Amino acid sequence: MNKIRISAVSYTNTKPFIYGLQHTGILNKIELSLDNPTDCAQKLIDDVVDIGLIPVAATLSLPQWDIVSDYCIGAVGAVNSVFIFSNCDIREIKTLQLDPQSRSSNNLARVLLKNYWKSDYQMIVDSPDYSESKDPKTAFVMIGDRTFGKKEKYPFVYDLSEEWQRFTGLPFVFAAWIANKPIPAEFMADFNKSLKYGLDHRTELLKELPQREDFDLEDYLMHKLDFSLTEDKKNALYLFLDYIKAL
Repeated sequence: MNKIRISAVSYTNTKPFIYGLQHTGILNKIELSLDNPTDCAQKLIDDVVDIGLIPVAATLSLPQWDIVSDYCIGAVGAVNSVFIFSNCDIREIKTLQLDPQSRSSNNLARVLLKNYWKSDYQMIVDSPDYSESKDPKTAFVMIGDRTFGKKEKYPFVYDLSEEWQRFTGLPFVFAAWIANKPIPAEFMADFNKSLKYGLDHRTELLKELPQREDFDLEDYLMHKLDFSLTEDKKNALYLFLDYIKAL
């Protein structure tokens, strides 16, 4: 069988999955690349890979897609790595600068601003200094490892997973393992076992990661992130896609 081409997000939140893939025999059956979320999605859209751990919003750009794993990057409540940072109350912002590495989180911010906070604002894409603005009415979306230790630096900080749960009562799925073509069931069974292996060995993984004084990696990987793709998370995923379509 040809090797299955897989792209996964390179952030810390994916480390348990990568650990599982690298410490089980499945590594011999795959070609693995690590990318930022936007590039990961684009590779699947362009058929450069067969499976991607992609932002769920990117499924709307795929003519065919299937969820192919029991696991995801999700959270029940606060996730502590997907934020809007703002210089004012979110209902008072005039400008929102989007994260160039994000699809789902940018869309989540837009969904919440329209339907939950009911804010009127101008959206800016590809701002060269999008995370540096000192304008009092400007906010920006930021995701992933670049948010670590940043919560104390802005007067208004909104954890988007936590705000989604307040809005809908549901957990949130940021990224899921998505295929753009049929994948052999035998491979997917082995793939799921490898992912579970990584999740079951997070304690060992944490010993390998560089520790930070400004961020609790153990709390993040063991408690803030919720990796099981439950029925509630699937319901949240499809509800989120409906909200995006209505933007």
